[in-house]
Amino acid sequence: MFAFKKALLGALVCTGLFASVGAHADNAVERIQAAKVIRVAVPTDYAPYGSVGPDMQPMGIDIDTANLVANKLGVKLQLIPVTAPTRVAYLQTGKADITISSLGKTPEREKVIDYTIAYAPFFDAVYGHTALSVKNFGDMTGKTVSVTRGSMQDEEISTKAPGAVIRRFEDNNSTIQAFLSGQTQMMAVGTTVAAVMQKQHPGLDLNLKEILSNSPCYIGVPKGEQDLVDKLNQIIREAKADGTIDKIAMKWLGTPAGNLPE
Repeated sequence: MFAFKKALLGALVCTGLFASVGAHADNAVERIQAAKVIRVAVPTDYAPYGSVGPDMQPMGIDIDTANLVANKLGVKLQLIPVTAPTRVAYLQTGKADITISSLGKTPEREKVIDYTIAYAPFFDAVYGHTALSVKNFGDMTGKTVSVTRGSMQDEEISTKAPGAVIRRFEDNNSTIQAFLSGQTQMMAVGTTVAAVMQKQHPGLDLNLKEILSNSPCYIGVPKGEQDLVDKLNQIIREAKADGTIDKIAMKWLGTPAGNLPE
């Protein structure tokens, strides 16, 4: 009987221990803080959200937001460069804790990842040269459009201009270069990206053909980590209240972030 009670006690202790460890492992915020580092997937090919600066270091809205998050969590920041097609996959495979990569919200993505509230504004549009006669999505039928595979623009242009000849590229730089080199007649990108292009290429003939959507940027989080979503939402709300979010937007977009959706 004594042996049985001892074994039972041991089993209960072990069960409690495993439950404690399991609970700790299930808490993403505690896990990140215990590791003292947060791995953030960011773009490096999509200025002004993320690009490589003269010092060869990542810079942009997404990088500044990643630094904000790391500082508020009290951990070291590890930036993980990703492209549009890989930024969700890195979350699903555990290669990144979160993604801050000008990520828009779609029903398809919501099936596999969770989102925070928005942290930055973003408008998608189709651009072409002034001489190209395009006044609506119907006029795009038969005309070539470059777009980054798996991006919000990819989904939007496919739905709104089904007659267009869509040429998909694996990263944003390739999408832009395809248009600049004349491989395509138009490109589907963010309006802020187009503004950066015009600064980088003075005299560039770039005419807005059609607005695709208003698609604010959200932080992507692995599915089911609500504690992390709640903590990130707290950080974003506090940064909105104290003006930090507006300062980041002013720095890179030249305008405040405005009234971002919850």
